[in-house]
Order: sequence, then C-alpha cells, then structure tokens
Amino acid sequence: MIALETLQETLAALGAPRYRATQVYQALTRELVTSFAAISTLPAELRRDLAAQLEPVLLDAVEVRVSPRGDTRKTLFRARDGEPVEAVLMVYRERATVCVSTQVGCAVRCAFCASGAAGLRRDLSAEEMVDQVLHFARLLRDDDRRVTNVVFMGMGEPFLNYDETLRACRLLNDPAGIGLAARAISVSTAGVVPAIARYAAEPLQLNLAVSLHAATDELRDRLVPLNRRYPLTKLMAACAAYVAKTRRKLFFEWVVLPGVNDGDDQVAALGKLLRKPLYHLNLIAYNETGGEFASPTAGELAAFRAKIERARIACTVRRSPGGEIDAACGQLALRRVSPGGAPVASAAGADQ
Repeated sequence: MIALETLQETLAALGAPRYRATQVYQALTRELVTSFAAISTLPAELRRDLAAQLEPVLLDAVEVRVSPRGDTRKTLFRARDGEPVEAVLMVYRERATVCVSTQVGCAVRCAFCASGAAGLRRDLSAEEMVDQVLHFARLLRDDDRRVTNVVFMGMGEPFLNYDETLRACRLLNDPAGIGLAARAISVSTAGVVPAIARYAAEPLQLNLAVSLHAATDELRDRLVPLNRRYPLTKLMAACAAYVAKTRRKLFFEWVVLPGVNDGDDQVAALGKLLRKPLYHLNLIAYNETGGEFASPTAGELAAFRAKIERARIACTVRRSPGGEIDAACGQLALRRVSPGGAPVASAAGADQ
C-alpha cells in the first residue's frame, strides 16, 4: 500500500502529470493490483521508474491457516525487515471482517494474551496495516465478496501506535481509495487513557472498544498490567467523557476466565461501572494459549451471561471464530520467519 501523498511526491519528481498519482492510487486500492507492471494505463517507462523507487506491497504472505469450516483464515506475513505479522479474516453470511495488527508483538502483556508473550518488537506503519486488509480483499474478490468491516484488535495496542493507527483508519475510509465506511472500522484499546480523549476528538465516526476484563483494580492489575498506570477511576472517567462528546455506543470487551473474573464480586462491580446508556459489554470465551487459564464451558459462559443480565448490564456473547487455528481473540503470537519466507519457530504460546 502506498499513500496518495507519497505517490504524488514521487511522480512529481519523475516529471509525470499530477493525475497519474490518482491513477496509480486507485489501481492499488480499488483494482487491488500488486505491481506497477500490472497498471497497463501507465507508460512502460513510468512503470519501470516507479518500481525502482517504491514497493506497492510491504507484506509477503508466508503461511496461511484455514479453519475446518473455512470461515476463518489466519495469515502470517513477513515485513520487509523480516519481522512477522499476523492478521485474520472472518467470513460471515453478510459480512467479512479483517482483524488487523498494529504492532509486532505487544508491550501491554495482558496475562491471558499470547501476543505480548515476546514483548514489543516495533510499531507497524499505516501502510503495513492497510496491506493486511488489501491482502484479504484480493482473496474475497475471487468469491465476488469484499471486506465489509475492519477491527484493530490483532497484535499490539493500537493507542500505543496512535498516529499510524489513525492514519490507517483514514486510508481505509478514503472515498478516493478503499472507501470503507468509518462506522465499519473499530479500534480497541486496553485503556490508554490520554489516547481515548484524543480519539473522541477525531472527526471520523469510528467505533471504540475498551478491553476491560476486570471490574476491580486488584484483579485488573493482574490481568491487564496497563491498569497500574491508568486505574479504573481514570479509565471510566475517560470512557464517560468519550460517550458525552461523541454520543456513540462504547463497547467493552470481557474475556471470560472461569474462576477468575466471572464471580459475583465482579458482576456487582460491573454493575456500578457499566449500567449506563450507550455502554455495551461483549463477553468473549477465553481461547487457551497454553497458560494458566482455562476456557469456559458453554454452561459456565451461559451462567455468567445470566448474572450479567440480572445485573441489568447490556451484553452480548461475541463469537470468536478461529480457535482451531490459533486465530481467535488473544491467540495471535509472534513467529520468526526465515529469510526464505518459511516460519521456523513459535515465539509465544499460541502457535506452539
């Protein structure tokens, strides 16, 4: 993926007419070409000159895992510096959602998440994030389908790479390019409080999800270490300010860990935090990553949901497909990639 501004600068330096930049940009984002040679409307010499200066695709797909039902596909990419990146496509009857990674690894290190096991390696650029979406858009095109939704819920904490994440949102939303509706884009955070206020001021009508997972500081300090920096009083104040400013529904994510965060004490605390207009709780069954926690049974998940509903908290049990291929929530993990492109080892529990 190449931003329009970069194309304009490069083509201007090459002495090409200004309209060529839009021509190339739309070929990359709408026609989904992967090389300048494929843009037949460009003069052959200009195609060669562009190829000598720019790379239209920044990520190479090196491994693909598909769920038995065929509705979930996880792709391991190799970036130009050799770093691994994972993203997931989830196909439903009426929509197709891409779960995008924003960093290589993660510094937040939530206790139940494989992505942070190896720590943070580096931030991804907006172009690298968008390339994850375009890769799946090409696959969907073969089935006469398209990407309908993008969630920034893959590897990394999006708000610790705020500028590039929001630039990626703008690239995805750009009506001159991909043209994805802003309300079809969701960004998740583990609770980077200053960035929530900044996000509320963004002009795009983007969705926000907050990974909560615990309703008391004592437990959240254990599950989400970022809470030690931004405790619940600060986080919930930022959430209230976000809703007051945007008047948009705010989604809270809760990975259900049996015997850990599904007790009556957590339900009571949740009632004080979330029994408010425009707050909605998404319950997600924990997907095992080889750590200390266990996945809830169907009965345990149903029992917890019933307690939440009795507490008059708006909630939904969110399906997290792809567990069979380590592609579900919390299972994306770094894998090293050899110079030849093959994955050579796991660097975190999800892929071991």
